[in-house]
Amino acid sequence: MPIFEIGSYFPPSEEQGRIDRYRRNKHIFKGNHGLVFNQEKLNEKQAHSIYISTNLAKLICIKSADFLFGEPPIYSAGKNDDSNEQKAIERLVIDNDLNTTNVESAIGNSYRGDSFYKIRWGQKYGGLLSKDIDPFRVIIESQKAEYVFIETIPGDTKTIYAYHIAFPQVVEETGDQEWILKVESHYPGKIVYSEYKMTPIKTSKIENEVITWKIESEHEGSKSEVETGVPFPLVVHVPNYTTDDDCLGIDDISESESLFDEINNRLSKIAEILDKHSDPAMVVPVGSLDIDERGNPVFRTGRDKVFEAEKNDLLPQYITWNGQLEAAFKELDKLVDQVLLVSEIPPVALGKDNSGTSGASGLSIKWRMNSLLSKINRKRQYYDKALRQVLLIAQMLEHSKVGKEKLGYDITIPKIKFRDGLPDDEMEQATIAQVRTGGKPTQSQLGAIMEVNGFTEEQARIELERIREEERADSFVDTTVFNNVEVEE
Repeated sequence: MPIFEIGSYFPPSEEQGRIDRYRRNKHIFKGNHGLVFNQEKLNEKQAHSIYISTNLAKLICIKSADFLFGEPPIYSAGKNDDSNEQKAIERLVIDNDLNTTNVESAIGNSYRGDSFYKIRWGQKYGGLLSKDIDPFRVIIESQKAEYVFIETIPGDTKTIYAYHIAFPQVVEETGDQEWILKVESHYPGKIVYSEYKMTPIKTSKIENEVITWKIESEHEGSKSEVETGVPFPLVVHVPNYTTDDDCLGIDDISESESLFDEINNRLSKIAEILDKHSDPAMVVPVGSLDIDERGNPVFRTGRDKVFEAEKNDLLPQYITWNGQLEAAFKELDKLVDQVLLVSEIPPVALGKDNSGTSGASGLSIKWRMNSLLSKINRKRQYYDKALRQVLLIAQMLEHSKVGKEKLGYDITIPKIKFRDGLPDDEMEQATIAQVRTGGKPTQSQLGAIMEVNGFTEEQARIELERIREEERADSFVDTTVFNNVEVEE
């Protein structure tokens, strides 16, 4: 059954929940919590009260991406460094700024649960620049996840057979009444293009944008087919993590949504209490205020912040109430700890409380980061599989467009070595190397000078020569010192 049919809705009804989750979580990640939480449950009186939010969701997503791709992985063709295959892999990575794309993909993957890479042959700016400036080449880019609709093999929910990239586009000079749905269906070996006419039927309350359309008809003559020369779809899916009965991913922040809401609520209530009692009213004994001609005290509590009370031993004092702030702060700490626990982020990763790393060894810190590193290892398995597939497809596409003879390299399945994201304890590493080599040098003087000072090889050679000159000068003995020595006969 086709995904997009005349008379059906876009997005398809079965996909609406996924798309809504993407949009909702993006607002949470960007800190627009008032749009997500505050508008849904506050009454008219509460809607005008103070609302404070803290963006722990962003911290969760950014921290995962930093440890996953903060240090760029090493891509290898499995051959010599100067081989054409290795140079081809490095060229594809550098020309497409793949390291930056990976970081952005990991951030979005964390709050959405899904990311997609798209590989295509063309110009980066779509012909706006000349071929000399923007030549035709293989382009690897992120694909907006809410525009991607997958099609799996019947009876197999894990194997994706086709990716349908569908995005709505408003017809110019029609306001928002006429829309076109452009569909790009990626199958093994081919891409099928088609267009449909749509009418809007539902608008989002949060963004005030059209979010649901009805497909009215297919544009005549819009369907076309292009052979890619690659036996795979030119789209690669990366789930954040998933289960064995579904190919779509699970995000990192939906499970903590109620905790985010309660943390914001607690912060707002604390702020409200502090604001309310930052300018408290004062109570004074009867007779302290001026009186009018009838003998009544002249004051307005709301304006003067003072009123009289009939009590003989009363001393002037401010009326305050702590609002159980101590309990509120304790609950706030527990809520934050619960968010970090569910998100698998240890306090040491944030420098929270008594988790400072002063004086701790690299191995000690690594053990304390175990929960986060396990989480990153889980994500890394999905990215390792996806990036190997991305670079394999990129090589295949380049071969189909240019030819093996002209390119001069063979297609290889790359190997990817990821870093753990932790800073290196250089003293600890040096000690380990010394033990393993029996105290023998593991680095030349030239290499050490280049590494420590950030010098080029030429600068390091100059510095090394200066060091040797100073050593020769220090070892030189002035012979005149012997002129004053008396020799006994």
